[in-house]
Order: sequence, then structure tokens, then C-alpha cells
Amino acid sequence: MTAIIAALTDTNGFTQNLHYPVTNKIEHLDEYHGTKISDPYHWLEDDRSPETEAWVKAQNEVTFDYLNRIPFKGKIFTDLEKAYNYPKYSAPGKKGDYFYFYKNDGLQNQSVLYRQKGLDGSPEVVLDPNKLSTDGTTRLTVFSLSKDGMHAVCGFSQGGSDWQEYQVMDMRTLEMLSDKVEWVKVSGAAWQNDGFYYSSYPKPEGSALVAKNENHQVYYHKVGTSQKDDKLVYEDPANPQRFHTVSTTEDEQFATLYVSDRGKGKDGNGLWVLKKGESKFLAVKEEITDFSYSLIENVDNGFLIETNENAPNSKVLFYDLKSKQWSSVIAEKSEPLQGVGTAGGKLFVSYSKDVTTRVYVYDLKGKPENEVLLPGLGTAGGFGGEKEDKFVFYTYTSFNYPPTIFRYDISTKQSNIFREPEVSFKPEDYETRQVFYPSKDGRKIPAFITYKIGLKLDGSNPTILYGYGGFNISLTPAFSPTRIPFLDQGGIYVQANLRGGSEYGETWHEQGMKLKKQNVFDDFIAAAEFLIEEKYTSTDKLAIQGGSNGGLLVGTVMNQRPELFKVALPAVGVMDMLRFHKFTIGWNWIADYGSSDNADEFKMLLGYSPLHNIKDGGKYPATMVTTADHDDRVVPAHSFKYAAELQAKAGASSTNPLLIRIDTNSGHGASNTKKALETQADIYAFLFSNMGLVWK
Repeated sequence: MTAIIAALTDTNGFTQNLHYPVTNKIEHLDEYHGTKISDPYHWLEDDRSPETEAWVKAQNEVTFDYLNRIPFKGKIFTDLEKAYNYPKYSAPGKKGDYFYFYKNDGLQNQSVLYRQKGLDGSPEVVLDPNKLSTDGTTRLTVFSLSKDGMHAVCGFSQGGSDWQEYQVMDMRTLEMLSDKVEWVKVSGAAWQNDGFYYSSYPKPEGSALVAKNENHQVYYHKVGTSQKDDKLVYEDPANPQRFHTVSTTEDEQFATLYVSDRGKGKDGNGLWVLKKGESKFLAVKEEITDFSYSLIENVDNGFLIETNENAPNSKVLFYDLKSKQWSSVIAEKSEPLQGVGTAGGKLFVSYSKDVTTRVYVYDLKGKPENEVLLPGLGTAGGFGGEKEDKFVFYTYTSFNYPPTIFRYDISTKQSNIFREPEVSFKPEDYETRQVFYPSKDGRKIPAFITYKIGLKLDGSNPTILYGYGGFNISLTPAFSPTRIPFLDQGGIYVQANLRGGSEYGETWHEQGMKLKKQNVFDDFIAAAEFLIEEKYTSTDKLAIQGGSNGGLLVGTVMNQRPELFKVALPAVGVMDMLRFHKFTIGWNWIADYGSSDNADEFKMLLGYSPLHNIKDGGKYPATMVTTADHDDRVVPAHSFKYAAELQAKAGASSTNPLLIRIDTNSGHGASNTKKALETQADIYAFLFSNMGLVWK
């Protein structure tokens, strides 16, 4: 391959100094159900080739030269650092005499793991990931203590990759043992006796960051032994695109095997249990359908199980291990059940009411006892512990409420602040309102709108509209310190709760899946139209943003309605809807998207795939695609090919910049604090510059 990259001068007045690299086109055709599809940038899928490396370098040179010319970019970074620089804590978790928690002093690249004896003890460092790599991109992804608290599995990720390596720490000395377990992915660490269960893949052939992952295997590792001696517990090579994961009950009497088959378009899972000392898994739910089953805990010779079987908002059932019979514990409600935790012999059941958390306490038979009163309309999480615990911790947050840790006393049924953040932010200076706007088909869609009190709503405000809309994931209210400087500059942040998520249960999810995916895009477009009509912003001051499935959302919507937005910010997006299942664990998304291997779904996917719907000579918003070289969840080739096509078809005709920013040694999310702040500063600089604004 020669002359891959050449210079193309954009002579348009607004971007006259911007020179896009020209990406070499090599003829490549794929045939789908009799239709031939050209893929001239197919070569960019090879993440290890010198040609791809050169392309990345050339694109980054253009992008960072552009960004570095924005005079107020340094001021933005300074403001973000200042806003982010305060101590951040996780809620504590108890094991034996110790409470374990994470703390970030403010700007540390990675949070540090601590422990202390009792709630009044002196903290000691258990593990500081900042010391594990020179650039601070090695993350502690798993910390799982054995039942006796004598050992812990520590999982590590390098450079933002989803691949993990497990090691074992001796909790008496806080030193690592010789144990090392490699090629772990989509896995926890479930202790039983003197070892733990984990899930891994065979070592990939070719690029570890791109190669398709198949044949997920469950192993048992005994502490003090080599990985080559680990016992294979479960595999299913006849169905290579299934996930197999294992957890254990608190008393370690049962191992629970979850099997999902999303590669064949099924959204639920099967459930098996293995009694301690036995060798054969017993099926609780053998057939894999679109229903999900999650074992909460073992009680009274059976199991409490959360499921959405014939209950789109989910319910809690009891499964009797002897009789194999099911009985109701907590019936389905009008609000979707978001999660169930256990502690102190109680069930803590979280529901979502119009995308805000409600938490109720039940006994183990399903008798309601009381509601846990929360500070307001926001998001609460935690509510887990062990059977003998007298209290639990939970964290509450909202758009104008920094994450605050509460301690809930089980006997008195009272919550008290355990630790609140030391931040100079004043919640009373900001306002969040929830609105319900009509989508194209008339369905009311909720959205949260946050801005500084006193802001004049005259259509002139820079506004970020953020969305996701997929995979049964709910966008809930949450505080972001890096959002505050944007609000202080007169910005408005809007979070739209699109169909495809879990905001209103499985029915809401299904309305944004597969052949109904267009509903998600219509919901997002309708949000933009509502914001403009209600004078929150205008077309010239509106940016759209989303990551992963949300990157797909932005890429699709800017194709369908390019005139509606001034700035588009698709991050780590799924941009090639015909080939997404060819890489790493992309086949896992077939349950939500469908697959080009199916004739009807192929037509639907081709109809909105961001890569395949860019128009020649199109007038697109100012666009900055963001991705990273170690993203092995949504491989960067999606963004590479999309950016190349966008520049080739619209670069000469566009009055707006069409750029791609490719981070290094980072993954599906920023691999450390510094990278996260740098990326956010570049986004705000790009946004303000293209809206004709100055960050003051």
C-alpha cells in the first residue's frame, strides 16, 4: 500500500487552514443477501499495520493542531482541574474486622484502595494502582475478598483494555502471591473454599484488541497454584458466542452459573446451580429465552431470584430446590425494579419512578417494612452487605448533588450522612427540571435539564444534549464535577431518557431494539426540536453527544437531521452496523441491534448505519469523533472508517471541521484522570469555538 495519506486543502473560509489527510481507498466488497456493499476503508480494521499507524498519526496531527489553536483551551483545562480537585470516596464494604474503601485525593490518575479496623480506625493503603505504570493507565478492576478475609483477587487492566490479569494478595502481609491468571474477560472472582471461579477466553489469535472472542470458559483456581493447573468447570464449544459467568452465595454453599446467548439474539439467560461438594450443575432455568434470572441469595432450601419472566418491570420469586416449584415473593409493580440487595436479614429493593430511585425494605418472605427516605429526586446505589450486618451504606447523587455516602441503620430505619464531599460547589446555585416531551409517534419522553439559576432562556445558550437509548441501560441523575464549569459559562446540560433503556422496564427497552431502533433516533431528534422550540437553545448553539451505543445515536442522527445541530460529538461509537459482530465481543450486541446475517435486519441496519449513510457533499455539523487505540469493546476501526468516509464525502463541501481525536493507551473510557480531563477540555474547546463563543 503506497501513498496512503496525502494533503487536501480545504479552501472554505471558516476552515481554510484545515488540511484533512486523504485516506487511501482500496476496493473491498462484502455481499449480504445478494447485495454488494463497498468497504474501501476495510484496511483500517487492521489495528497493527504500519498503514493504520500512519493514518492515526496523521489524523491526530490535524486534530491536535486545530485544538491547540483555540486560545482558551488552556483556561478550560485549568477550570476542569480546579472543579475536579477534591477528595472522592467510595462507600465502605465490610469484611471481618476491616472496612475497605477507595479514595482519590483529587487529581490522582487512579483511586487508591484503603482499609481500616472499625469505622474509627486509621486507614492504611492496601493497593495503589498509580504505582503500577509510569503513565497511570493500569487500573484495579476487581477486588474480591475470600470469605475469611485472608486473601483477595486483584484484577488489573492495562491501557484501558477490557482484558484483565488476576493476581492474589495475602491480606495479612498485603503482598502479592505468585498466582497469575491471564486472558480474563467478562468475569468476576467468586470465592469458594481456598480458591475462586473466573471466566476467560483462549488466548486470541492475531490482535488481542480486535480478534473475535469465542468459547467463554469457567475455571476454578486454587490459591498457590499455576493457571495451567486450573480446573475447567464449564464450557460450551458448540455455542461459542455465549457468556458463562459464575457467582457464589454468601455462605459459599452454592455456585451459580449464568449462561447468555445474545449472539443468537436472545436477551435473557439460563441459570444453573452447583451445590458445594457436588460435581454437576442443576438447572433452575435451562432454556435461554428473552427472560433474565438473577439469584439474589439462598434461603430456606431454595433461592430468591429476580426475573422479568412475564413481568416487564421484574419481580422477585422463590425457587424451592426440592420441589422445583416457584412462588411469588415480591410481585411486579407499575414501576420497574432496578435491583435487589441483601443485608442484615433484609431485602433492599430499588425501583425507578420517572428515572429517580425509590428504595424499600422487605423481610426475606417479601413482607414490606418501610421506605428508605432519600434526600430528593436522584439516584441511590449500594444497599448490600452480609447477613449479620446491623447497617448498610449507600451513595446518593443527582445533577446538583455531589455523591454523598449515607449509613442506614437497619433496626432504627434511619439514614445519616456518613461522608459528604469536601467540594466548593453550591447546589442552590443550579437548577434541574424534568420535562416530558412528545416524540414523533406521540410517546412522552423524559429529559432532565440542568443550568445555573438566573440563566435567561432566550435561545442563545450553548447546550449539550446527551443520550444513549439502548441495552436496557438507564441514564439516571448523577453529579459530574467537570460539568459545573460548563454550566458556569452559561451552558445547559440535557440528559434525554430515550427508548431502548430501562427507564420504564423491559417494554421501554423493547421499543428501542432491532426493527424498532428508529424510535431511539426519533426520540433524540424530538428532544432537540423541543429544546429549540422552548427557547432553551437554538440550532446554532446546540451540540449532541453520546458514547458507545450513544456514539451510534449521534452518528445516525447527524446523518438524518444534520441541519438541526451545530456540533456533533460521537464517542467510541458503533458506526459500522454491518460488521460490528465481527470483532471482540461485538456479537453480544445482536440481541439489541439484530444482525446483517439476517436479511430483514440487514435492510434495517443498512438504512441507518452511520458509516453507510453519509451523503456526498453533505453539510454536516462541526464534528469531533473521539476514540482510543486500546478500545477492545467497540474497536476504533468503527470510528476510523466513519471519519475517513465523512472527510472524503463532506470535507470539501463542509464549512465545519470534521475531525477525529484518537487517544493512546486508553480504552472504551478514559484510562486515567488526566486523560479524562484532557479529553473533556478538548470537547468544550471544540464546542465553544464552533459556536462562536469564548470561554471566559
